[in-house]
Amino acid sequence: MLIKKTEDLRSSEITPRNLYLNRRRFLSGAAVAGAAVATGFGLREIVSPSTSALAGNKIDGITKSPLSTTEAITPSRDVTTYNNYYEFSTDKDGPAKLAQNFRTRPWKVKIEGQVEKKQELDVDTIIKMAPPEERIYRHRCVEGWSIVVPWVGFSLSELIKRVNPTSKAKFVEFTTLLDPGQMPGQQRQVLDWPYVEGLRMDEAMHPLTLLCFGMYGEALPNQDGAPIRIIVPWKYGFKSAKAIVRIRFTDKQPLNTWNISAPTEYGFYSNVNPNVDHPRWSQAKERRLGEFFKRPTLMFNGYGDQVASLYSGMDLKKNF
Repeated sequence: MLIKKTEDLRSSEITPRNLYLNRRRFLSGAAVAGAAVATGFGLREIVSPSTSALAGNKIDGITKSPLSTTEAITPSRDVTTYNNYYEFSTDKDGPAKLAQNFRTRPWKVKIEGQVEKKQELDVDTIIKMAPPEERIYRHRCVEGWSIVVPWVGFSLSELIKRVNPTSKAKFVEFTTLLDPGQMPGQQRQVLDWPYVEGLRMDEAMHPLTLLCFGMYGEALPNQDGAPIRIIVPWKYGFKSAKAIVRIRFTDKQPLNTWNISAPTEYGFYSNVNPNVDHPRWSQAKERRLGEFFKRPTLMFNGYGDQVASLYSGMDLKKNF
């Protein structure tokens, strides 16, 4: 057996703690399968109890979206306990613990900048702007892992059209809540707080770009971006801003947080592109959360047919 020393390992090669525990859970589950049948209990109840971090926040009236992938959905337990959310913690299992008492009501979102209808909207007013849709999207992290999640929301374009951007609006900037008291990760200068992200206007208006307030048929858990976030499925996950408090329309390209922190590693566009390596690891393969083996990374995360035309004529190695 080949054993690598720590200094020889790239971070993308390290098996996430969640996957290791899942494997142990699987082995222990197999061991009790016979007992489950003998005693009349279902194996599903032993390996994956019906109680969930999402329980009690069901969203009614959800329609299924034709934009969904047909790939197998990642179990909610994995998605709600393995999170990139530096406002709470840089550890993957930290946000689920530290965000339990995060307050998501009352919650206001300011609409500012190059827009005719500047306003401050209650999050529940925004949520009621359009019927909720369930969209099963692939979601790819720059670190090499991926998930498939049934997000709930509606196209961001629904909100944008209602606030009437002016002809000067070329970009949309999203700002996350700044509250170190509730978000302990903001007490450390890991990043330049508050977290800021941005999209080009045509990216923001694309039907795939989701204004998201739920997942797995229920309200977003705190550790997954409650109460409202963006999902841009053809881009790396950090482009999908969480806990949004401000949406600003601008004529200039926003300075997004990760690009400020490490401009040679994280560009503004951040489209999933297996042909552009991160300076410290390859992006050619990914590991689906809950699986052991890697799979090839797809250009635009597999959404090339829908979004490649947005970047016609651009050098995607230069504009990464």
